Amino acid sequence: MAIQVPTELLDGSVLGLLTKGDHYGYTLTQAVRQVIPISESTLYPVLRRLKKNGWLETYDEPFQGRNRRYYRLTDSGRERLAEIQNEWADFNQAITKLLGGNVDE
Repeated sequence: MAIQVPTELLDGSVLGLLTKGDHYGYTLTQAVRQVIPISESTLYPVLRRLKKNGWLETYDEPFQGRNRRYYRLTDSGRERLAEIQNEWADFNQAITKLLGGNVDE
């Protein structure tokens, strides 16, 4: 895929995945990469920004002698996801219309 994914859609993708349960960074990255071709390093700045904005919270769990940082969706994160979903629906409809040449003149 040659189209660059806008930051807001990456945010929404992460928030959407977290509606199904908590994840640690690596599993989030792998889940996104199954659908969108991104590098592993792309998602960590997204996670930091989402946490800074209060849309995610973190906690650590020990695993094989190390800690894994898990991400959990907050209530404000759910609200932000709903906003992104609504914006995406409108944007998707508009772009689909343009790509199909269906613009009323």
